[in-house]
Amino acid sequence: MQENLAMKKLPPYLFARIEKKIEEAREKGVDIISLGIGDPDQPTPDHIIERAAEALRDPANHQYPSSAGMLSYRQAVATWYQRRFGVELDPKTEVVSLIGSKEGIANISACFLNPGDTSLVPDPGYPVYGIGAILNHAEPYQMPLLAENGFLPVLGDIPSEVARRAKLMFINYPNNPTGAVADDDFYREVIAFAREYDILVCHDAAYSEIYFDNHTTRSFLEYPGAREVGIEFHSVSKTYNMTGWRIGWAAGNRDAVEVLGRFKSNVDSGAFQVVQYAAMEALLGPQECVAAMRRIYQERRDIVIDGLRRMGWTIEAPAGSIYVWAPVPEGFDSATFAETVLEKAGVIITPGIGYGQYGEGYFRIALTVDKERISAALQRMYQAIGRQTFSR
Repeated sequence: MQENLAMKKLPPYLFARIEKKIEEAREKGVDIISLGIGDPDQPTPDHIIERAAEALRDPANHQYPSSAGMLSYRQAVATWYQRRFGVELDPKTEVVSLIGSKEGIANISACFLNPGDTSLVPDPGYPVYGIGAILNHAEPYQMPLLAENGFLPVLGDIPSEVARRAKLMFINYPNNPTGAVADDDFYREVIAFAREYDILVCHDAAYSEIYFDNHTTRSFLEYPGAREVGIEFHSVSKTYNMTGWRIGWAAGNRDAVEVLGRFKSNVDSGAFQVVQYAAMEALLGPQECVAAMRRIYQERRDIVIDGLRRMGWTIEAPAGSIYVWAPVPEGFDSATFAETVLEKAGVIITPGIGYGQYGEGYFRIALTVDKERISAALQRMYQAIGRQTFSR
């Protein structure tokens, strides 16, 4: 049995390795506090669960769904965009359902990349951006996200010969793993760049509703010209604590939406209609749960920032996402620091190298455990490693 060349190029998935480390430590009887994986710990709101239970009892929802998604679901997405961002979408031609946004982010590469093409991916970034290119025998080109640039890619640094080969560009704000947010000038520059080189922009907006300190976020689709060059991926996963429900969407450029929908019609059977009804309730129902979720994450973020500063970090609080991105202390790389914290403190953090070569020298903390456990984790780290010094 021989796997194909693309599979041979794939590294083990980052979070699979983290889960293995957690399992090994727990087998040794260690009380592990995992700050590694960005899976919300809060329950899905009751009104969403109740709508799903109602839909589950309807036999009409037990059959194959449409691969594009029910029109009523796509209309709910369009209504949410209009209410949240003032963006008018045609639910028939500018929205397609996804089995979680991860699926669409991977599959868009299959839709638009040929062998030898280039995909522009942020580094550090969500590993799936580059994996989609590798699986389709294309080349991911890393756009460095550096602290001195506000963790935004510098488009002027991309060689013109690379840009001419590029078919896709992935961007993601609020950003995983850095927590950075993008400003209006950046989005306008992205649109101009995409027009110049005929590139499809793929904006991963999974964290758009998680912002702090009165920062507000915008949809890429709000900007003039965005729909001519771009598509936006989103889901209910992080906003409504529904990661396991696996329901999302892509919206924007109608040609890209049509191609992605056509691809999906050939490789999957769409999202379970019960889950679509639950997502409709999330998008159209009461939104107080979202504001409450933001307050929880902001409180947790502040505990992490205060704890790290106590240990010697000089660090700014992230403006969005559910992560804190911090430099490793002097004398460590990201992997050895994560291993030290696990061995000495029983705390899982994610080494930055897992997000790309420019993630080296950093680690990520996820704000997805309750504040008491976060406080305990930081206290354990302080007792185990004390105050740290930094060369940068």
